[in-house]
Amino acid sequence: MTLTRKIVPPLILTCSLLLVYLGTIAPGLTWANDGADGGDFISATATGGIAHPTGYPVYLLVGRLFQALPIGSLAFRTNLLSLLAAILACVFVYGILVWLPSSPVTGNWLAGMIAAFMFGISPVFWSQAVITEVYTLHAAFLAGSMFIFLWIPSLSEESRFDRWRGLLLGLSAGNHITSVLFFPGAMLSRCFAEKWKINWHSLLRIITWLGIGLLIYLILPVRSLSAPPINWGAPTTLRQFTWLVTGELYQERLMDISLVGILDRLQAWSSILLKQFELPGILLGLLGLVYFFKPTRLYFITIWNLVVFSAFAILFSAFDSYLYLIPVFLSFSIWIGLGIGGLLDKKAAQNRIVKYGVAILFACLLVVLITVRWPQVDASQDARAEKFGSRAMEIIPPNGIVFVKSDRAIFALWYYHYALHLRSDISVVAPDLLHFTWYSDTLRSTYPSITWPDDILWQETIIEANPQRPICTASYVDLDEISCEK
Repeated sequence: MTLTRKIVPPLILTCSLLLVYLGTIAPGLTWANDGADGGDFISATATGGIAHPTGYPVYLLVGRLFQALPIGSLAFRTNLLSLLAAILACVFVYGILVWLPSSPVTGNWLAGMIAAFMFGISPVFWSQAVITEVYTLHAAFLAGSMFIFLWIPSLSEESRFDRWRGLLLGLSAGNHITSVLFFPGAMLSRCFAEKWKINWHSLLRIITWLGIGLLIYLILPVRSLSAPPINWGAPTTLRQFTWLVTGELYQERLMDISLVGILDRLQAWSSILLKQFELPGILLGLLGLVYFFKPTRLYFITIWNLVVFSAFAILFSAFDSYLYLIPVFLSFSIWIGLGIGGLLDKKAAQNRIVKYGVAILFACLLVVLITVRWPQVDASQDARAEKFGSRAMEIIPPNGIVFVKSDRAIFALWYYHYALHLRSDISVVAPDLLHFTWYSDTLRSTYPSITWPDDILWQETIIEANPQRPICTASYVDLDEISCEK
């Protein structure tokens, strides 16, 4: 493959996705595409704080780099992280198929382009590429880990690659804890390559550097020591640290689903998959998985991804658990590439008429899919969060205490009050978090001018202890509700 043929296809892929994503990216804080947590991530990143469990230390560090960019609003700069991570994940999909010598379709740029584009414009993945969330960076880490685990280096480079493999796995979990589901598949793929013989030296190196990568979580207690206004868990003790990084707050949601619910989720799983790739993509993916199946590490690791992440998404009881299927879409897009590569065998691939005919046909399909899906994922016009936050900053009286309910409202006001440093005279309180000691301690540290009751804080006792303060309530479900009493 010439240098031009190596560089041009991924460059076209990158530029095309950049244009598509920039056309639909949110210009500021947004609630589009189930992105209510964006205000928490942006604010925790900007204030040196800690985001909701599991803390997301890698995301906080990388996000801070993007927030330092001299363009757009603070929220827009953080949204850019999702955009560029999404493109990186798609480039890795291309690389897995085209650049890896062990790939069944290595060198077939058309198969790689089709697979990468199908993943990049799949509605769920696209929706997360244009808002502040952790899922596209999660996908980039997983795709990058797949690439480096599937790469077969020379014997002299093996130890160096093992260190990178372990480190990348550890950092991946530092961005999203569900990456641990990928770990066994990645490790077993090494055994698969050795015909199920365990290379203990290689395994030990990977595990050691995985542990080094996981040390990234230690930045959370360090950040907590500075008493930031967003300090989930205040993980300065072993108990609180464990509570935060294991996601104990959400553990009860796992397996909290009936048999009927599981069956409903299985049906929803097939429906969501169909919406991501449409019938032609599903058929191509099944061709790549079944008809052109070969017992290789690529098939092993992609099948592992599909099984474990599908199981987690189905068994985790949350309204947005469908987002955990993104690694499944990653695997399926690779199978689409394998299907295309299988159909375009070596003889057909050398026929320019056939190859470029398929490329033109796919380009037309791509335009149609982008046109249809654009309004479904477009976050560029969603101003609800910013209107709510701006209105609250205007309505709340001087020195007021505002009690905020619902994630949307809480995180939006955190963004305006803590990240943008607006209305330093007011105090923002989330009553639903008051039963956590760490949150009560955070409030006392953040607002020393407020009279805080000595016992456990409740909304009523806070109001009683501050009779001179105006009291407001704010929430957002379908409409914003902000009211104040002087």
